[in-house]
Amino acid sequence: MRKLFRKNIISFVMFFLLTSAMVIGVSGQALAGEVSGKLPVFIAGSLSAPFKAVAKEYNKQYPNVDVQIEGGGSATTIRKVTELKRECGIIGSADYKIVPKLMFPDYADWYIIFASNQMALCFTEKSKFAKEINADNWYQLLQKDGVAYGRSDPDQDPCGYRTLMLWQLAEKHYNVNGIYNKLYGAKGDTMRGKSVDLIALLQSGDLDYAFEYDSVAKQHGLKYITLPERINLSSAKHEGFYSQAKVRIKGKKPGETIELTGEPILYAITIPRNFPDQKKAISWVDFLLSDRGIKAMDASGQSSVRPAVASDKGKLPEALKKYVK
Repeated sequence: MRKLFRKNIISFVMFFLLTSAMVIGVSGQALAGEVSGKLPVFIAGSLSAPFKAVAKEYNKQYPNVDVQIEGGGSATTIRKVTELKRECGIIGSADYKIVPKLMFPDYADWYIIFASNQMALCFTEKSKFAKEINADNWYQLLQKDGVAYGRSDPDQDPCGYRTLMLWQLAEKHYNVNGIYNKLYGAKGDTMRGKSVDLIALLQSGDLDYAFEYDSVAKQHGLKYITLPERINLSSAKHEGFYSQAKVRIKGKKPGETIELTGEPILYAITIPRNFPDQKKAISWVDFLLSDRGIKAMDASGQSSVRPAVASDKGKLPEALKKYVK
């Protein structure tokens, strides 16, 4: 009798588990089938490689979604929504601070910090002084005759204003006055809209050096100098030191400016509140923050922040709350 009872219990448990798995599988397939159509993803140029890697994995689960990734400077990316009124499902910014400054409250009311980075100075074997430059003398060699170095536009791209912050902090770190003024606007100083625009110039030899993110250098196989932690904007322990650097960029309205203060580099993602298919956009962020999404990002050289950090957990879509502290 006991054997028969035990056998019936085991049979019931196996039936329950099998049925549950089938229900979950069908539900997952149904959800994937329900999510379809175009998903415009506007992101910082430095996120292009990792987000393409994530999109490849995402489409294995959501094959009916056409993920349309468009890279640019983070501020420019946001203004495509707020000023040009373009439809967008995902905003990925290289600086979390400009999301509330440029999007709240009309276009978004939350963001999630999901990735980090650090500044680096990139070069090639053909760069002038390539065999001499290091973390201690870079600012001196950039001032040499004939040396061309590039940075992105601070009004369009966080990498641009972070480069200016780096120059300000370098004066304090190396205890050398005038570094910023000697580099800014000098003959060798070249500016482009976004940092990734500088890569082709570096590879062609039109530039000797370019200020980029560490992740971008790795993704493109560039040589680069790892700058001291006190100036590369990578470490929370130097947050107080970073805060001494300040840069002003264009604000929401013509003639308006925003003052930004140096701090560790942190990326943020949000969903514009006027995007008509919120379920589809949420499915992307959900996948990005999942183990599979993070693995795809990490494999492309982009450091992640886990657990993620929310501006206001109470305002997040329910499906995303499990990823933040």
